[in-house]
Amino acid sequence: MTLSPSFNFVIDPGRFSPLLATATEAEADGATVLGGVLLSLIVIYLASKLGGEICARINLPPVLGDLVGGVVVGISVLNLIIFPESGAQAGDSLIFRFIEATGELTPETLAASFSAESEVINILSELGVIILLFEIGLESELGELIKYGPQAAIVAVVGVVAPFAMGTAGLIYLFETPAIPAIFAGAALTATSIGITAKVLAEINKLSSKEGQIIIGAAVLDDILGIVVLAVVASLVKTGEVQVNNILFLTVSAGAFLIGTILVGRLLAPYYVSLVDKLKTRGPLLIVSLIIMFLLSYVAAAIQLEAILGAFAAGLILGETEKRHELEEQVIPVADMLVPVFFVVVGARTDLAVLNPAVPSNREGLIIATFLIVVAIIGKVVTGFTIFGQPDTNRLAIGVGMIPRGEVGLVFAGVGAASGVLSESLEAAIIVMVIATTFVAPPMLRLVLERGDAAKAVKEG
Repeated sequence: MTLSPSFNFVIDPGRFSPLLATATEAEADGATVLGGVLLSLIVIYLASKLGGEICARINLPPVLGDLVGGVVVGISVLNLIIFPESGAQAGDSLIFRFIEATGELTPETLAASFSAESEVINILSELGVIILLFEIGLESELGELIKYGPQAAIVAVVGVVAPFAMGTAGLIYLFETPAIPAIFAGAALTATSIGITAKVLAEINKLSSKEGQIIIGAAVLDDILGIVVLAVVASLVKTGEVQVNNILFLTVSAGAFLIGTILVGRLLAPYYVSLVDKLKTRGPLLIVSLIIMFLLSYVAAAIQLEAILGAFAAGLILGETEKRHELEEQVIPVADMLVPVFFVVVGARTDLAVLNPAVPSNREGLIIATFLIVVAIIGKVVTGFTIFGQPDTNRLAIGVGMIPRGEVGLVFAGVGAASGVLSESLEAAIIVMVIATTFVAPPMLRLVLERGDAAKAVKEG
């Protein structure tokens, strides 16, 4: 996952009132973008809060409410939060129709403002998942992650190899799909959305449990392996051959980055604590910590890794200091502001039109999607049963925790679609698989963990 490309627009504070006033094209652009962002955030927070409250009251993970709320306000239903990447125009957005109706804007200004507003929301969404992984890193125990490292590594490797092999072979032999598209679709099955699983674990206070630490460790490794797999299949599509140098570079840089940042972080931790204690201005702990988080996120992205890996590493490092609990409390309001944007945007991007069997191209896609969903679930669930030397471990919960593909799976679908290697039906099938695993996994994970706790209590009683 990479940050959205930069964009250029200027907001003059002197034009904030009225936001939607008629002005020249240059002046209206900034005001229109700001108005669109503010209205979008209102919609996002309302969708998140309403969806989350409903799910909480029926004993479902609130994060599922964020996703469902995003679907309702997104491209599938209300067309309030939509993005140009999906082919949408400014006129398709109800928010920009409202803005257009309240001010005199040229079509060019409206289109440019819609594009810029979408970039802002994209970046806020990326910041949301970065903050989420930083928060998860803070709450994780580095010692526990290292302790369960071998188990997490096995879960991650099996979670990549099993669905990839089953998916690719099934598409080739059952559906007679050409080799390269089948490999690409198989690669899309390897992804795991660490953000969605980690959020569910945090909500039910299972993040620091044995199962939680194995899942998080495996999901982090899975993310690294997913980057390598994506690089391999993208290379295969472009050149028809696998570039070994790229694979080696990504693998070595990922390992060196994680190990290096943890080792250096431990050495510099006393200086971090001393600096925070000496600063006299407001918010020294939070600001210094955010600087470290953003720095490591940038470094990770700069060496072609995920920015969220840098954020997670920063959380692990700072979580080892004496400032951990104080920092956790200060990060919560920041996370409450940005994290819902990420989950609602994931839901808003979900196009349920691919589930419509009335469209001929969707019918074939739905049949293939059914196969991919089965493989996607089985291929991850089996990973939990590869755990060794850990008695009283909820192995099913570990496997279920690896199921959601989320935004990571959509990245594979997007790259495949952009390269032209995927047919319409296969692209639709991948999207349906992503939708199904993203929405099914959170309630399944909570149910499996709760049943495991109940069974353990009965056994101990």
